[in-house]
Amino acid sequence: MDLRAKLPDPAQGVFLYGTTPPRLGTAPEAVAAAADKLGARLAALPLDGVVLYDIQDETGRTQLARPFPFVGTIDPREYAGYFKLPAIVYKALGRTDEPQWRAWLKQSTNVEFLSIVGRPLSSERYALPLSRAIRIAADSGDFVVGGVVIAERHDDQRSEAARLLAKGIEGCGYFISQTVYQAAPTQRLLADYLRDCRGAGTPPKRVILTFAPCGREKTLAFLRWLGVTVSPETERAILGAASPLAKSIEICRDNLRRILEGPYASQVPLGINVESVSINRDEIDASIDLFHTLREVMAGR
Repeated sequence: MDLRAKLPDPAQGVFLYGTTPPRLGTAPEAVAAAADKLGARLAALPLDGVVLYDIQDETGRTQLARPFPFVGTIDPREYAGYFKLPAIVYKALGRTDEPQWRAWLKQSTNVEFLSIVGRPLSSERYALPLSRAIRIAADSGDFVVGGVVIAERHDDQRSEAARLLAKGIEGCGYFISQTVYQAAPTQRLLADYLRDCRGAGTPPKRVILTFAPCGREKTLAFLRWLGVTVSPETERAILGAASPLAKSIEICRDNLRRILEGPYASQVPLGINVESVSINRDEIDASIDLFHTLREVMAGR
């Protein structure tokens, strides 16, 4: 069954691998080499697709110092052409207005799966609201449209569950989460999302949970800068372990197990996305080990 058919089917699991395209200005032969290397690494995995992120400069979103300098990447649409697997292409709206958005969509003839990312600063007003961008893309009929879900921003003041419900009505057929490093926020979010869907009389859309291995203090700092909640206890457990990467995989496994224990897990279609937020070889290799570990957990649910 292909990814287009799997995403809306609650009886099917969905397994993805997320990656960032090479840096802007990378020579074409180096881009091809990077894609070939990643393709070889992923060839043995039972994947349904790859996720290609669109990186935006999020200066101002947080007061934390960025552990790594911002460097733009090549267009994810371009990088998608190097892979045999279906590609979910992220698009960060930035300051795109509606005419620019319609032009971008018209140009994206090689994109089937489109994940639309809003702006890092919710306090600003933009010419093109995220809700409008989703509707335009979905109404075109050319894309399977998805969105981003961040469990950490689901609280009493701002309901991420309500946002998911609204985005689903606007045209999103799936959501891919921010990296998960604690179970409780995701548990609360999924329970409330199922409740809200029942209240609205609409079936929940698929929620794909993202996990990443981490074996270095600087990688942990980058995760925190991205907005991922990593508790001090989790940091001490990882960095104090004889094998930090193995410990991080164990923590991700246990978090997934806890998430799957909730009664919502049989009602909300779930999936797994594994990524590496590091350029270090050992952390990239660990992402493959993490994929196998999480797939076993999903198979045994």
